[in-house]
Amino acid sequence: MPRISTSLNARLSARGVLRSEWVKLRSVRSTAWCYGVLIALMVAIGLLVSSLSFSNSGSESTTGDLARSIVVDVNTAGLKITVLIACVLGALIVTGEYSTGMIRSTFAAVPRRTGALIAKAVVLAVTTFVATAIGIWLSAFVSWPSLASQQIDVDLGSPSVFMPLIGGAVYTTMVALLAFGFGVILRSTAGTLAVVLGLILVAPVIIPMLGGMVDADWARTLSALMPQNAGGQLFAFSGDASIPQSDTEALKLDGWGGFGVLAAWDVIVLAAAIALAKWRDA
Repeated sequence: MPRISTSLNARLSARGVLRSEWVKLRSVRSTAWCYGVLIALMVAIGLLVSSLSFSNSGSESTTGDLARSIVVDVNTAGLKITVLIACVLGALIVTGEYSTGMIRSTFAAVPRRTGALIAKAVVLAVTTFVATAIGIWLSAFVSWPSLASQQIDVDLGSPSVFMPLIGGAVYTTMVALLAFGFGVILRSTAGTLAVVLGLILVAPVIIPMLGGMVDADWARTLSALMPQNAGGQLFAFSGDASIPQSDTEALKLDGWGGFGVLAAWDVIVLAAAIALAKWRDA
């Protein structure tokens, strides 16, 4: 009688689960289109913004912090739009499987479920970071001639420029993971996008209005802790005076502080998502 113990005792490997999630992600045609649109928008918006006149005088060159601030602002201008694409991707990578019932096969292959969800998150994070970084740096090189023609000194190697450009890719990735976590919790594309876009687009407008009406520091603190406002510090130029922060603001975040707050959002939501996925039926 043939022995089948080897096949029955075969163990799942992390590499195998990651590979399967990568295959699933790239086999969906809409994923490639979304990442392609993300990159194209970053480049197009960067080129459009760089064509504007930033110099006050055509005979004098712009250097120093002002020039570096312009370079950062130009090449991160598209993030406010492309982050919405990342939200859609983060939601669809899991809610699409819930809607088709494929999630049952995924959890049947990885019974403990945690490994499958972590693999999905890793694949989403890596692809989103790479796509966003490509878009930002393509924008930087494409916009370079336009800025140089306006006598704006472009120094992409400066840490005050390099770090915010990398931070923009980190911010987009972390928002995609936030959408992924809510997707696991809600198991609905529409519900996930409503919650995440509400946090990103609506809350940063409503909470400051509330704070202005009641003149309360807690409202301003809460506003600073919203994903959009905290994450925005990741790609803000360190000396950029255009970021509104009044003297009465209860909480002021720098880049690392914004990263910490956004990371806390991700950790809390993803931990809740994994706990619920293990507890309830698929």
